[in-house]
Amino acid sequence: MTDTAVPTSVIPHVTAHRDASRMMTMVDAINLALHDAMADDERVLVFGEDVATQGGVFRVTEGLTETFGEERCFDTPLAESAIIGIAIGLAVRGFVPVPEIQFDGFSYPAFDQIVTHLAKYRMRTRGELGMAVTVRIPSFGGIGAVELHSESTEAYWVHTAGLHVVTPSTPTDAYWLLRHAIANPDPVVFLEPKRRYWGREAVDTSTVGPPIGSARVRREGTHVTVLTYGGLVGTALSAAKIAEERHGWDLEVVDLRSLSPLDFDSISASVRKTGRCVVMHEGPRTLGFGAELAARIQEDLFYELESPVLRATGFDTPFPPSRLEKLWLPGPDRLLDCVERALGQP
Repeated sequence: MTDTAVPTSVIPHVTAHRDASRMMTMVDAINLALHDAMADDERVLVFGEDVATQGGVFRVTEGLTETFGEERCFDTPLAESAIIGIAIGLAVRGFVPVPEIQFDGFSYPAFDQIVTHLAKYRMRTRGELGMAVTVRIPSFGGIGAVELHSESTEAYWVHTAGLHVVTPSTPTDAYWLLRHAIANPDPVVFLEPKRRYWGREAVDTSTVGPPIGSARVRREGTHVTVLTYGGLVGTALSAAKIAEERHGWDLEVVDLRSLSPLDFDSISASVRKTGRCVVMHEGPRTLGFGAELAARIQEDLFYELESPVLRATGFDTPFPPSRLEKLWLPGPDRLLDCVERALGQP
């Protein structure tokens, strides 16, 4: 896991576009980010299963083929390993590929290409080749999908040196994180929380948003720091409201946004302020991303802590059928149980 000590030369320049904000969903924001990136740079290519003719399962790529042509937004065979292999070959030739893996569970057939080749080309070529590839993956649960459509794959990618890993929680972050990802000379795994696809807010594209490697405090608080990302940021904010109304607990919610590189400075500042920390993520508890965060915080901030770092997570089982999904996913109750323990409440 890389911290925010990313060389400034690696952080790309991204230009703003419009002079006013407008309401849009996360789907709209991602679509606009793809459109603007393709308009800015003719090397940007979008491809994957059903992204052209159908506009993607979630209509994220709708209209791109009509605007930019079949040579720049095109459908591929149902072969995820081949999709990433194509992206690597195109990047070697100077293109900027943005392949889509249709669902999170479908990324496993592409695992070898991503881990063995995509992540390692910069080191393998002594820095001459950076692999400007952004792999978009609709991710996580919360939509009642069938098997292999609600996976939490982030720990695999963060564990893989050479990859940036980001996940937005709002339409604004979806737009700007994707713009930064596409402009980055290194490979980025862009995890899109499906449960947030239809959340709406005003998105301002006239001012460049925070780059990869920066977290954001979504709610200021003093009692307990809650670290989370993606679709669970909204869950944490709801839990914080319940905690305040029912118990008078003041939770600080930190949206990590970028899992690798990690903004540990922001994490440290929050934990130093509250003295307590709960990490929340959808994936199974054992060796989940929260385990790394807990270990790092305990190592670096041990004398700042008033209680152990706790985790509110999914269970150590395969993702369940849709009718059991709500019981499996961590919600406000699971988070507030951890908060209660962190505060030493009887």
